Amino acid sequence: MITNHFQIIFMVSILRPITALPMAPGNTVNLLGTSPEKDDGKILQRAKRGWMWNQFFLLEEYTGNDNQYVGKLHSNMDRGEGNVKYILTGDGVGSLFLIDENSGDIHATKRLDREERAIYTLHAKVVDKRTNKTLEADTEFNIKIHDINDNEPKFSKDIYFASVPEMSDVGTSVIQVTATDADDQTYGNSAKLVYSILQGQPYFSVDSDNGTIRTALPNMDRETKENYQVVIQAKDMAGQMGGLSGTTTVSITLSDENDSPPRFANHTFRLSTLESAEVGAAIGRIKANDADVGRNAEMQYSIVDRDGQDIFTIITDQNTQEGIIRVKKQLDYERKKTFSFKVEVTNTYLDPRFMYSPNPPFKDDAMVRVTIEDVDEPPVFSRNPYIIEVHEDTAAGSFVGVVSAKDLDADNNPVKYSIDRHTDLERLFNIDSVNGTITTLKALDREMSKWHNISVVATEISNPRQTTRVPVFIRVLDVNDNAPEFAMYYETFVCENVKSGQLIQTISAVDTDEPLVGHKFVFSMTAMSQYNTARIITRRGGFSQREMNTYLLPVVISDNDYPIQSSTSTLTVNVCACDSRGNVQSCNTEALLSAGLSTGALVAILLCVIILLMIVVLFAALRRQQRKKEPLIISKEDVRDNVVSYNDEGGGEEDTQAFDIGTLRNPEVMDAKKLRRDIIPEMLFPFGRTSPIKDNADVRDFIHGRLHENDSDPTAPPYDSLATYAYEGSGSLAESLSSLESGATEGDQEYDYLSNWGPAFKKLADMYIGKDTERET
Repeated sequence: MITNHFQIIFMVSILRPITALPMAPGNTVNLLGTSPEKDDGKILQRAKRGWMWNQFFLLEEYTGNDNQYVGKLHSNMDRGEGNVKYILTGDGVGSLFLIDENSGDIHATKRLDREERAIYTLHAKVVDKRTNKTLEADTEFNIKIHDINDNEPKFSKDIYFASVPEMSDVGTSVIQVTATDADDQTYGNSAKLVYSILQGQPYFSVDSDNGTIRTALPNMDRETKENYQVVIQAKDMAGQMGGLSGTTTVSITLSDENDSPPRFANHTFRLSTLESAEVGAAIGRIKANDADVGRNAEMQYSIVDRDGQDIFTIITDQNTQEGIIRVKKQLDYERKKTFSFKVEVTNTYLDPRFMYSPNPPFKDDAMVRVTIEDVDEPPVFSRNPYIIEVHEDTAAGSFVGVVSAKDLDADNNPVKYSIDRHTDLERLFNIDSVNGTITTLKALDREMSKWHNISVVATEISNPRQTTRVPVFIRVLDVNDNAPEFAMYYETFVCENVKSGQLIQTISAVDTDEPLVGHKFVFSMTAMSQYNTARIITRRGGFSQREMNTYLLPVVISDNDYPIQSSTSTLTVNVCACDSRGNVQSCNTEALLSAGLSTGALVAILLCVIILLMIVVLFAALRRQQRKKEPLIISKEDVRDNVVSYNDEGGGEEDTQAFDIGTLRNPEVMDAKKLRRDIIPEMLFPFGRTSPIKDNADVRDFIHGRLHENDSDPTAPPYDSLATYAYEGSGSLAESLSSLESGATEGDQEYDYLSNWGPAFKKLADMYIGKDTERET
């Protein structure tokens, strides 16, 4: 029944667009009859078409068991005689589409999906079966897949995330979600979508046409509910029954706005701290709560009472948003034991939209009570520091001043006083440990030190750990106890041709004292004094070096303080020869010496010369003694180690028994019975050797003699020294080989015994025994 229906539809489709078929040249057929038609009196002849098709339509998703019939190709060249063959080429021919070459029927072998491909383009032609001649030229036609509603709408995301500010107005846009439908948009309502909200009412709504989600309730508060899950549905067929649908979830979060003021959960806070808390120390924390988050929850605290502002301060901990109360001024339990003040909290960043809302104001306050706890504190001096004045030359034990300290605690413990001796190294002062009276231990001299800075320590008797130090500055007042004197050493001269009344020197004075009205000196034996200076003026002219080359002028200098102090200084005036302009040309030696060097300088020079002469004499004496001292080595013949070299060839590396180095070093342990392995022994029993005498009397006597000589030598150095002596020994069995002490001639010697001494003397024996043989011959 369904198949017949499709065939009818396709046949109608074939007949409708005949007027659009292409002309087939040479092949014409009258499809609607061959009678002519008239048009405005003219006879029109309709052209016959060769093909009776143009486009086929095929429903997608065919569910039948047989191949799906597409349509039929027919040419007017086919007269039913079986001589015509239909050939089909193009997209999907052979795999998707098959044609009956005799009848021209086209079938689809598989189920087609329009969403995969909506149109197929094919080519058809007709040939003669016998001659294979083309009867109809290749012509293109289309198979269009007809859409059915087989795809549901789909959203691009399974879950959408969006946010909207809290307290937003109704209709505020949140997010737009869009779904797509793979069905044909141009055919029917298969792809026409309608949006609706399945979950999330009454808080949100959705635009049915474009999927825009908007707020539906006013004053949605994040602090009440922050997250919402909204389910949106998209349905095709314009939302009619039987349409397909798809859904998505939208997670909507209300973003925070500063609409909640900070609030104290407790409007009274009680804190306590020790009175010894340092300035800047934290004594406690208070906390206000703000339902907002992030930047909108930041708070700042302030003390609004005057009583608390002077003693305490409060800052905000940026991590916890707590108010930290700190000490601003030193606390004192004895002065005030409790403090009460009000603390106010506000948001750091305010939103003007909510500041004037009917809600309470955007701030809150709380009362803070701080209790000060007593601490055993050290004594406190009445002043800090002390400045005391005392006159110099005050006798030892004189009163200087008084210091006072008191324990301000409730117990009011007694205090004892002492001086830190590190600040009074000369021990000039003393203090009474009970009443704090400072007295002198020695007389004070202002010229030595004008100020004395000492430290006085006050200690609680009941608790020695509680101590306090205070500086005491003692100023030594001046007493006129020093006479004035010359400000410097003056080298004064007068020319022989000087005239009377001529200025030769201007002198001044200094005084180590410091009078209140300043220094004022009086000079006597001078011509004129002014501004604490005096001018030396000649009373006559015509001085002569021959008569007197030096004048000693005593000058008396007095001050104006009480008691008056004076001193007499001597001014030395040398007579010199000058030119007409007054320039010094020469002075006598004595005058120059006295003018250039003082008596102390001359004495110092003389002492230096004497010391140098003593050093030279002492050095010469030491050199003389060293020359007389007997040297350790008397002559070149006295050597420490004698090295005797023999031009004798040894036995080589294999000669390990020729010489025993241990025997050479220690003759006492020499093994006389030990046989040599490098030569054949001549005797079965070698002769025995007598060991050296253990008690070497000659060596002992020699050493004792040398020791006695060194001990009795006055020129010997006063320290231990090592003397080395060479001892030749008591003699050898071979006796001496030297001919220096031999009285016999060379011809009187017998050398046959050399051949018995072994290979070490073989060459020597050959030399001398050979000479004897030649001589005899």
